[in-house]
Amino acid sequence: MGVVILLVMAAGVAAMLTRKLPTAFALVLLAVVIAFVAGAPLTGKNSVIDTVLQEGAPALAATMIAIVLGSWLGKLLEETGVAATLVRKIVEFGGDRPVVVALGVLAVSALVGTVTGSAPAAMLAGLIGIPAMIAVGIPKVTAAGTILMGIAVGIPFELPLWQFFSTALELPVETVRGFMVKLFPFALVAAVLYVFVESRRRGVEHTWSLKSVQDKPRSPNRRQRLGDAPWYALLTPAVPLILALGFELAIIPSLLAGVLYALVTTTRPREMNKRLLRTLYGGFEVAAPPIALFIAIGILLAAVKLPGAVEALEPLVKAVSPQNAVLFVGVFTLLGPLCLYRGPLNVFGLGAGIAGVLISTGIYPAAVVLGMATSYNQVFGVADPTSTQTVWAAQYAGVSPQQVMVRTLPYVWAVALGGLCVTAATYL
Repeated sequence: MGVVILLVMAAGVAAMLTRKLPTAFALVLLAVVIAFVAGAPLTGKNSVIDTVLQEGAPALAATMIAIVLGSWLGKLLEETGVAATLVRKIVEFGGDRPVVVALGVLAVSALVGTVTGSAPAAMLAGLIGIPAMIAVGIPKVTAAGTILMGIAVGIPFELPLWQFFSTALELPVETVRGFMVKLFPFALVAAVLYVFVESRRRGVEHTWSLKSVQDKPRSPNRRQRLGDAPWYALLTPAVPLILALGFELAIIPSLLAGVLYALVTTTRPREMNKRLLRTLYGGFEVAAPPIALFIAIGILLAAVKLPGAVEALEPLVKAVSPQNAVLFVGVFTLLGPLCLYRGPLNVFGLGAGIAGVLISTGIYPAAVVLGMATSYNQVFGVADPTSTQTVWAAQYAGVSPQQVMVRTLPYVWAVALGGLCVTAATYL
């Protein structure tokens, strides 16, 4: 039975890789098939309908709420001009010094990455940041990669991500936060090295890649007509992080505080109601795809935790899971690229199911699986040519996602190695 479940998982990976099915749909179908193969009844206790579908779908509800709030805050950063102002100030400070400009954009990308992930974060920092870097001579691939590496620096402090790992792996937020703090230095060092090495290795290229800007000048939008956001509003991305990390406030209240701070510092009282509703609805549009994915992940986690699935998979998974710390680091570092192209170690795909199997079968403690998943997420979030942020940044810079993957993969792979070393040293 265990072999059959593994074959079903392999078929699910194939369906996602070949784009025969959207990831969320493939995960739900995979969960239902696994449940039936594991001998689950249609209804009742540990069943397909009542356990996998009914209980699994809302299992990550706290994460979904955090995603909505993060997307709402991201919309406020966009509409009020906070993110654009941060980038413009950095570019003005950097002048014609390419590396300084790139490091500044990297810092803004990291700040934005703590608020919201994926394509919205890339757009908030990249709409102005990528053209500015290219204009001062940063190569196109390096410019796109700088945005992504910056977001990866912010990922360890992305509060919705804390909530996801806490809920999915059934760990206290404090445990997730503690590991993320340890992962952050690796992401930061790799990102700074990327800017220095890639910008200087390729040399200065004074080109302009954005055809849309060349072909027709854009008329000033509302934010540009209003001017820069107030200096005190620029602290908005740091507010939730300070509350959650410094004062250990819960994640959802921290995000709500960031929303209120952004609103109060940028909006006249008579306009607050309209802006609140407008940005909230816009945040729901941004949050819809990840919410659908988290519903599917919850269903898949419920399926792999069924008693029949655990009993069938335990001997197989245990046989191929190294317990020695050195072997653990070596094996799982080599497997790192399997999180690319929606592969089996992608935590926002089948990787979530594998994580559930490792925990439910008792192969590894949940903290070890946390270290593995967050380390791989650093690779996926930057180098995966199918992730929305990578596709957007590459296309906006005028290069292919595969070019960005080739340039960034060595750096984020090293981050994953660092994360796995910390995991082995701390939890094994």
